[in-house]
Amino acid sequence: MMSKKRVLGFSTVATLLLGGGVALYAMPGIAVPDEALAASTKGLLADPAPQRFEIAQAQATGTSTLPGGASSLNETYRDWRVACAQKGTAKQCAMSQAQAHQNGQRVLAIELGAPAGNTVSGTLVLPFGLALDSGVIFQIDDKPAMQPVRFRTCVPAGCLVNISFDAATIVALRAGTALKIKATADGGAATPFSISLQGFGTALDRVATLAR
Repeated sequence: MMSKKRVLGFSTVATLLLGGGVALYAMPGIAVPDEALAASTKGLLADPAPQRFEIAQAQATGTSTLPGGASSLNETYRDWRVACAQKGTAKQCAMSQAQAHQNGQRVLAIELGAPAGNTVSGTLVLPFGLALDSGVIFQIDDKPAMQPVRFRTCVPAGCLVNISFDAATIVALRAGTALKIKATADGGAATPFSISLQGFGTALDRVATLAR
């Protein structure tokens, strides 16, 4: 089951979305451009094979603990991206996944921070046009569905859901194939989403190592 711990805040994906003033594409007919998000996630799902991390050329002003003394890096593990940035002695790492239709319309974005104890927390961004009172329900493959989770709020980027997974759920995510999301459209129709779990375990371990 999901734990009830509150997510601490936004990081890579959410910061890009909110800080850049971009908007996720909603359902057909409610599309808003999101060039900044598209650029930040370009190639995220294109290559299923792990890629070598890309070290930024600029060096941190302080002593960096990232590989090669880099100020930032990006790595891809199947369908997940790992990103870290360091400014001085402060370091922030997260794993994320974004999805888009073939026509470029954004579907969703999810970001998870480094594990804190036995919990992994983050933010899910879903498109507009959903019944907010219904919340969302998570389900890993064909396992029993979890308790509904309420939307936190809606902003120009989309509608946000705070997510927090406990130790048992993390084990199931590592072994799973897809994290299914059940939402309801404003008109009452079921609106399912699915997040690939390919590369999830490797990306989570990498985030945990880099965040130390």
